[in-house]
Amino acid sequence: MVVLSFKDRKLSVRPLYQSQRFKGHEPHDGHRKDMWGSAEAVDDGLEIYSGIESPSYGSTLAPKGVGHLVRKGTGGRSSVSGIVATVFGATGFLGRYVVQQLAKMGSQVLVPFRGSEDCPRHLKLMGDLGQVVPMKYDPRNESSIKAVMAKANVVLNLIDRIERIMRGVSGHDGLALVAGREYDTRNYSFEEVNRDMAVQLATIAKEHGGIMRFIQVSCLGASLSSPSRMLRAKAAAEEAILGELPEATILKPATMIGTEDRILNKWARFAKKWTFLPLIGDGSTKIQPVYVVDVAAAVIAALKDDGTSMGKVYELGGPEIFTIHELAELMYDGIREYPHYVKIPFPIAKVIASPRDYFLNKVPFPLPSPTIFNLDQINAQSVDTVVSENALTFADLGIVPHKLKGYPVEFLIQYRKGGPQYGSTVSEKITPVED
Repeated sequence: MVVLSFKDRKLSVRPLYQSQRFKGHEPHDGHRKDMWGSAEAVDDGLEIYSGIESPSYGSTLAPKGVGHLVRKGTGGRSSVSGIVATVFGATGFLGRYVVQQLAKMGSQVLVPFRGSEDCPRHLKLMGDLGQVVPMKYDPRNESSIKAVMAKANVVLNLIDRIERIMRGVSGHDGLALVAGREYDTRNYSFEEVNRDMAVQLATIAKEHGGIMRFIQVSCLGASLSSPSRMLRAKAAAEEAILGELPEATILKPATMIGTEDRILNKWARFAKKWTFLPLIGDGSTKIQPVYVVDVAAAVIAALKDDGTSMGKVYELGGPEIFTIHELAELMYDGIREYPHYVKIPFPIAKVIASPRDYFLNKVPFPLPSPTIFNLDQINAQSVDTVVSENALTFADLGIVPHKLKGYPVEFLIQYRKGGPQYGSTVSEKITPVED
């Protein structure tokens, strides 16, 4: 943004991107121009300010050896925040909320995707024209990854499990996007997706030289001693990334709840279809679920700070601790069905879930996708997953997380028998109370 001030008059000139600002033009003898677009005129009464030199547009994003950002506007979707973010995993559950937060503040978002061109199309509406840019890439091709990071100054890695396209999700025909998998596949293992890819992104970001911030989203409970393969892979990725890129920020959210989540939706579909819900163990395992919008807000808060979050690890859990049984009760209350449980001891649950993992790469055809009986998730549920006592949390990022009861689980009304105002546990239509 360039502002010309002459006496009491001000003139706004349309912004130019840094790569175009003075490309092919030599400075006039009476001016000084640098690579970031700043300029001063020596003519009497005329001053020109642009980019970071204009106090109104100073950035709070901590630079890392590549100068300052050029910002313009009041912070809305038609502004220019100066952030060019490559968001890996943008088409997933958390990714859509992070892209929305970035786009509405005027950032340019590069969206790498590996599936159909329809995968990222819902994201393009979140930003101004041309600000959300889908880019096809191959996660096993280093040149492809470098291409999608070439113009970025921020890299966010939200890859959890590789996204997939399948038919007939939740009873709907056609193509639907499922944000990730919680199990091994024939093409990608836990270690390749959660450890190797993350380390590769950190290495390329370091070689890039122009990446100001690198944010890795891991999982609460990630530990090298965890019984879960995925959580062990996540922990190994955290150590390797901080070793490769010490200024990286690690965020470790707990189980995320939201409209597209992979826990309450899964339970509700199972309960509606089979009229009961299996509880692994006795349902006493403690978890600390968090609203996905709060996690997205934490990503943006870490990105926009003055650099205080660089090199730190944050554990992001909700304000309440639930047992698996208590969370299932919340689900049943939302769908208005009478709760029926079948408690399955851990050893028996592992026996039921083990054949798929054993035969996965031993048969020439794909195996059914696990739902409730997922061996790695069963292993993860054998231990409590809550925020550590002395860990950095939402409070250190200036965020107060939402409680789950209420709006965060309102999406469950879609499973109510007879419509949103009905349900098996009510005998007549409930009329909303007006305030």
